[in-house]
Amino acid sequence: FFGRGDYTELGQAQELAGEQFHIGRRHVHDPHGAPVVVDWRAPVCRPFYRASQGDPMGLARRRRFGFSGAELTAYEDEVFSGGQRAAGPGPASRILIEEIERPRSGPMRDIVATIQPDQDDIVRADAEQTVCVQGAPGTGKTAVGLHRVAYLLYAHPERLLRGGVLVVGPNRAFLSYIRHVLPALGEFDVRQVTMTDLLATVPVRGDDSELAAVVKGSARMAVVLRNALWDQLAEPAQPVVVPRGSRRWRVPAFEIAELVDELRARGVRFGTGREMLAHRIAHVILTRMEADGESCDDRTHDAVRRTRQVRAAVDAIWPKTDPVRLVLRVLGDRQVLERASAGLLTPAEQDAISWPSPPRGPGSARWSAADAVLIDEARDLIERTPSLAHVVVDEAQDLSPMECRALGRRCETGSATVLGDIAQGTTPWAAESWKAMLGHLGKSGAGLRVLDTGYRVPRQILDFASLLLAHIAPGLSPARSVRQDPGSLALQPVTAAGLPGALTAACADALARPGSAAVIAADDQVPGLSAILAAAGLPHATLDGGADAMPLSLVPVTLAKGLEFDQVIVLEPARIAAAEARGLHRLYVALTRAVSRLTVLHAEPLPEPLRQAAATSP
Repeated sequence: FFGRGDYTELGQAQELAGEQFHIGRRHVHDPHGAPVVVDWRAPVCRPFYRASQGDPMGLARRRRFGFSGAELTAYEDEVFSGGQRAAGPGPASRILIEEIERPRSGPMRDIVATIQPDQDDIVRADAEQTVCVQGAPGTGKTAVGLHRVAYLLYAHPERLLRGGVLVVGPNRAFLSYIRHVLPALGEFDVRQVTMTDLLATVPVRGDDSELAAVVKGSARMAVVLRNALWDQLAEPAQPVVVPRGSRRWRVPAFEIAELVDELRARGVRFGTGREMLAHRIAHVILTRMEADGESCDDRTHDAVRRTRQVRAAVDAIWPKTDPVRLVLRVLGDRQVLERASAGLLTPAEQDAISWPSPPRGPGSARWSAADAVLIDEARDLIERTPSLAHVVVDEAQDLSPMECRALGRRCETGSATVLGDIAQGTTPWAAESWKAMLGHLGKSGAGLRVLDTGYRVPRQILDFASLLLAHIAPGLSPARSVRQDPGSLALQPVTAAGLPGALTAACADALARPGSAAVIAADDQVPGLSAILAAAGLPHATLDGGADAMPLSLVPVTLAKGLEFDQVIVLEPARIAAAEARGLHRLYVALTRAVSRLTVLHAEPLPEPLRQAAATSP
């Protein structure tokens, strides 16, 4: 356990007055069934996280315990009765601050002992409610999303386990980092994937140009695929004539055309419409047979539907198709693409996504990650995608509109927790607003929650990184940090010749401090930096989503998102900023990965928004 609540009352439950509940990660009871430790997710624990002097919520005292291993080392009380204030939570609670600031190494830990009221409000939001969280660095948005999953599985176990829960992260390094949180909270049946894993229906072996990726990720491609799919329907040219005994039953072509028009007007999936057309033709024939005095039943209907004549007519009018071949036709046949994208894509955009040398078949195609998303869209046009009970998506600001649609299909009848930070959008198609992103997700009515209080990143670091906000996300207010930690930021200009020595010295200093350490640099610098560290005798691991990181990690900046380390060395910010169109966004991510100390090493001048801070830095 990590806390205790002493109750004067709880709502109308006056019988709980004077009760004490110890609060922990799991429920523990004595041999007689009486609770010894109450699961943090239980309703009775809500006041422990939410109570304030203005609204005690029935609490007389909130006690927090400090542990070192299994040894109780301290406790603090916050007394609510009589308006007295003892050592309180938040910045005033020493135990809370020590737990938040405790150095860490390895994967992310749970935060059940330190959940704050603004975080708890999101964690315990209704299961039917889709919540979008705009969270600045260090506000705990990822942990909040994972704890929300654990809470929902506790509060609604049958529905969520039956419907399924999915956590989607930006890359495998991120999933490796968060992989222990839910098991530590007692939840083992949650699938955690990247978008590539989720949509892995074809082998991804190719890369798109930036323009091609942007076009393929545009919501316009959903219309292009729909046009190409339905363009395969043929006008009925011949009547259907079905022999039954000595009689021949005829459905004229114009009547079949009316059946096709009716099915299209209903908005059915393509595959469903194909099946229904066979049933409709059979129904017309049975109606005429019954009008002629014949006795018909379901077996007669099935027999007519399966006749060679009906099947041949359906194949000719409403051909069978599969999603992979549909996308292959759109990208590999310029005439198909031009017809399907008329008025939607410019000739330059058509050129960007059209394959100059069409592959012989799906197996020889060099599919890209964006192509896999198109195939998923095509599959849903043909047959409905099953919906899950709940989907959590982190770093959602980086999803393309088509990726949002893919996730939206998977929570169409369920709910979602959408986590991200507009300022950290680094893809060419990154969302400029949550309203647009939620619209593509199919959750326009979702509530937006803002987490702008930083609990992990020290104030000096957050203030320095926030100098970029006016250039990358002018609509966002800078986050405020509760951690005042002088000396947490070091700006160190060096000469180009002195950079390797300064790097190894900074790494040695970081390794001498408690917790984890990382060097974050532009991707193309990583191989050379690895050689420098190895030559200096500094063991390290290059972060690539594989094995657990060593005490010192070398992190390509494109994989840094969502991670955190106690000591971070950011190398050459100007090079990170210049590497891509949204380089300042990428730099903002890199500068906010440190939770204890940030060292910025640079031989090149800092990007302009940061230069004033460098000029006044001691």
